Amino acid sequence: MRNLRDKYNMTREQSIFFAKKKWDENIYCGMRMENRNITFPQTQTILNGVNVPGVTLDDIQAVLNMRDAWRYLVATVDEPISAAYICKLNEFVARNEALEWGVLRKGNVGISGTDYVPPIPVRGEVEEELNNILISEKTNTEKAIITFLWGARRQLFWDGNKRTSLLLANKILVAGGNGLLTITEKNMAEFNELLVEYYNMGNMQVIKEFLYEYAITGIDFV
Repeated sequence: MRNLRDKYNMTREQSIFFAKKKWDENIYCGMRMENRNITFPQTQTILNGVNVPGVTLDDIQAVLNMRDAWRYLVATVDEPISAAYICKLNEFVARNEALEWGVLRKGNVGISGTDYVPPIPVRGEVEEELNNILISEKTNTEKAIITFLWGARRQLFWDGNKRTSLLLANKILVAGGNGLLTITEKNMAEFNELLVEYYNMGNMQVIKEFLYEYAITGIDFV
């Protein structure tokens, strides 16, 4: 099992610049992970504040929710990560989409396409699991990928779990100057297949390697 080194090492200024330059692609990634019927140009147009005919109000709301979550992430990039912080990200992401948003779910949920039923989250357990990832001796990049996969499978919230976990992973990466985690359109089908396998089996090694190889982006400065 190889060590996943940090591919990028940017300064704080470079990292924030890159995050702001690329968050439209990351927001679109969040939409495609949820199989929303929206294109990248439409996503950009919505982010520019222009009405897009043919896009549902729900999809527009989802894009704007992710935009607001990204703004919050950049503004709080130095704040410590905790269950409360994750809840705040979900408060932006799932606003007006779920039964509740910004709070850990209190009932059972299923995941489409899998037999896996995630346990109802207990705040103390969530804090402990998250802390164990963050204090590990792994690189920042590997911690970010693990955090994303952990949050996606853990299903802490009624809705928006993958998008919330994607943001959380990128909080780790941006804070460390290590790039962004973004799954592109051409890799989305394989990602979804690996994700279902991970949900069912609980072994993240294959999908972790896939994300490291194909989903970590950044700028190499000389």
